[in-house]
Amino acid sequence: MSGVSKACCSIPPVVAKNYQAKGEYKTINGLKTYVTGPEDATKAILVIYDIFGFFPQTIQGADILSTANTQKYRVFIPDFFEGQPADISWFPPQTDDHKAKLSNFFQTKAAPPATLSRIPGVVDEANKLAPAGKPFDWSILGYCWGGKITVLATGQENKTFKAAVQCHPAMLAPDDAKSVNVPMALLASKDEDPSDVTAFGDNLSKPHYVETFTSQIHGWMAARSDLENDEVRKEYERGYRTALDFLHQHA
Repeated sequence: MSGVSKACCSIPPVVAKNYQAKGEYKTINGLKTYVTGPEDATKAILVIYDIFGFFPQTIQGADILSTANTQKYRVFIPDFFEGQPADISWFPPQTDDHKAKLSNFFQTKAAPPATLSRIPGVVDEANKLAPAGKPFDWSILGYCWGGKITVLATGQENKTFKAAVQCHPAMLAPDDAKSVNVPMALLASKDEDPSDVTAFGDNLSKPHYVETFTSQIHGWMAARSDLENDEVRKEYERGYRTALDFLHQHA
């Protein structure tokens, strides 16, 4: 494993409740998109949210990514679910009804090919917001389901993204790692299969960093983060510092 520098970035204080977003919503390639970060930034991060869409914890994460490091980023979160994300009450599924609804969501709204096909158009249109008419240098970061999209978007055909981060990924498949053609960080929770996490890291051929946050649940850096819990907030902050350190080195 390699990839995190000793010079850790500092991040702004994390707000537990009633977070006020710093960015704005724009329509990009027909999708409502949260956009945050300095307009003069020459680097950008495409954030792929989890299945619960625009949650305050995820929006705050985007704001942290855009301004916390010595390197500034413009951050974009497209609403690939077009206003119809999964209901957070379905997860973790406690009833057969919840299981059925989640299964249907993954097979329809969250089917990876539908999302992957829209990424080039989002990137092309977002590049129009780059300073001096020069396209951004792009990275990609995904949470949970978005981690799967991040892996598939950085496969052998990838010519867009220069670095990638997965946060508590869903559907982690070690064989997918063999095709990843950029540096990648994998920040796992205690809920991912440890053998899959280890095997995925072992199959990455580019510089990489793999860590399991053993006290945290699946979703601690996004919609399922309980930021009123001191330990969760501390690890949420550390997760973002780790992601930013990796991107600062490789993006």
